[in-house]
Amino acid sequence: MASPLALRLAGLVLLCMVVGAPIAQAAITCGQVSTSLGPCINYVKTGGALPPACCAGIKALRAAAKTTADTQAACKCIKSAVSAISGINYGIAAGLPGKCGVSIPYKISPSTDCSTVKY
Repeated sequence: MASPLALRLAGLVLLCMVVGAPIAQAAITCGQVSTSLGPCINYVKTGGALPPACCAGIKALRAAAKTTADTQAACKCIKSAVSAISGINYGIAAGLPGKCGVSIPYKISPSTDCSTVKY
């Protein structure tokens, strides 16, 4: 049987490993997503001329997503936003990143499973 000192030492080492382990946490917030994609709302409802500010927001958001956690967070925020806004044309919304010259690893849709998205 291990001595009490050995058990305490092992517990301390385990605690240090848990506390020191990096936590996967997204740096992207839904507020940032809303601000970046706000100029796109009318476009994804009605089509027409694509606002330059919309593409600038998409590009900035894509550049900010540097990890899988970031990408999943952005996906969840976008999914939540498009579900809450009535009148979205999901065909237009899905094509928006491509029209702006940006590639994202998920489809802009309320049915997207953001938990499976990878960076």
